[in-house]
Amino acid sequence: MWRVKSLDAILATAEKKSLHRSLGWFQLTLFGIGCVIGTGIFVLTAAGAQKAGPGLMLAFAIAGLICIVAALCYAEIAAMIPVAGSAYTYSYAVMGELLAWTVGWALVLEYAVAASAVSVGWSGYFTGTILNEFLGIQLPAYLAAGPLALGGAEGGLINLPAVVIALLITGLLVLGTSESAKVNAVLVAIKITALSAFIWLTLTSPQFDAARFNPFLPAGVFGGFGTGLGAVGAAATIFFAYVGFDAVSTAAEETKNPQRNVPIGLIASLLICTVFYILVAAGAIGAIGGQPIMGPNGVPFPAGSEELARQCALPAYADQLVCSNEALAHVLREIGFGPIGNALGVAAFLALPSVILVLIFGQTRIFFVMSRDGLLPSFLSKVHPKWKTPHIVTMVTGVAVAFAAAFLPVGQLADIANAGTLYAFMMVAIAVLLLRRKEPTRHRPFKTPLVWLVAPATIIGCVFLFFNLPADAMMVLPIWGGIGLVIYLLYGVHKSHMRKGAVEVHESDADLPPPPGTT
Repeated sequence: MWRVKSLDAILATAEKKSLHRSLGWFQLTLFGIGCVIGTGIFVLTAAGAQKAGPGLMLAFAIAGLICIVAALCYAEIAAMIPVAGSAYTYSYAVMGELLAWTVGWALVLEYAVAASAVSVGWSGYFTGTILNEFLGIQLPAYLAAGPLALGGAEGGLINLPAVVIALLITGLLVLGTSESAKVNAVLVAIKITALSAFIWLTLTSPQFDAARFNPFLPAGVFGGFGTGLGAVGAAATIFFAYVGFDAVSTAAEETKNPQRNVPIGLIASLLICTVFYILVAAGAIGAIGGQPIMGPNGVPFPAGSEELARQCALPAYADQLVCSNEALAHVLREIGFGPIGNALGVAAFLALPSVILVLIFGQTRIFFVMSRDGLLPSFLSKVHPKWKTPHIVTMVTGVAVAFAAAFLPVGQLADIANAGTLYAFMMVAIAVLLLRRKEPTRHRPFKTPLVWLVAPATIIGCVFLFFNLPADAMMVLPIWGGIGLVIYLLYGVHKSHMRKGAVEVHESDADLPPPPGTT
């Protein structure tokens, strides 16, 4: 269980890549902004407001700060071990097979559930903007949301658009279709333009009223253990809006002067995204209000709950920010910018599928590498002879993503995904500290500054946010981990290639398609 893969063997293969160092801090910053913006801000603004009210602005700041310290840890270890498998491979090289398995299993939860969450978010913009506003079609309630999203009284059965987009993206990945860098650049420009327009129009609108920020923290800073409420509870949910920043750290091997440019790119992109997020939250709340809908005991109804859905069905609350499935477009329509709101809805409709594609791709890559290590059945790492893609694991992933998107609300999915993400980030921070102790002289293209402060801050921050998730989301991780441990003990520990002495390194990845976003 505690077998460690040779770091020297991994690094020797990685060094054969001889990647050309061409990226500066400006390119890295733009890359980070493009990776981060596009998921949570379009999808989770309403759920965050229901948890924290105007305190959503503070929640974005808290989540952004924890991401910054986590990113610095990620940068050091990604530069040292620039390989496929992400935190799973890092853990295998430092902490052994069992803990590596738990990290890989948590990453599977993160990527797959996150893809489901974005699929549900895309569905909201598709039904609200494309169908309702442009085509005048009202999708029946039983096809627009799952039963746990609307509640039985409202007739939710299945989120059909979310299922369709998840399966379409899966089909594209099976066929080997990837985005081009130019298309990605266009989508990033669309997202930035849309958010900038939203901020300008809401903050300068005559309807903007500073009185809507009072009370600023209706549920307090800490909503209580297991409630997921308050500014910290909202931070634990909208942490999802920052997922993707680690892609900057993986570019360390292609960066000029990584010791200087990688931290600039990481911190600058996260700071810019945090400022964007805070301004978007301020504009939305100041323009139409963002106070949560309170229950009879003075505590906000849980986001995505059946109780909240019943309240949102009442005429008194139907137009509230916290009740919208397409929050930003809804705000602009409410303040008289209907056409621009629809344009923003179209921007989300166009941009979010690319996020789903990257998330499903990332999940299949983790499964693929674990299968090649022998910890999962070998058929999962089979590559299609014609399409040259890991078609079996891609299809399994796509079906699981579609199933979760069909029945669960976006806020609940984001919380579950965050549980896996926070665990993986914590393990990366621990791995950085262990490597500093075990391999102090090892070459590090990038070194985390003040590592004995930054890494513990990452660990504490991740644990802190985890215990401020809703209780059901917290429980998913140990249950999922328990299932994974049973699989490992029944299969992986016996079939491991390390146990058999058949060590395989993954750095060439010649049998996999290029990552989405490459030409």
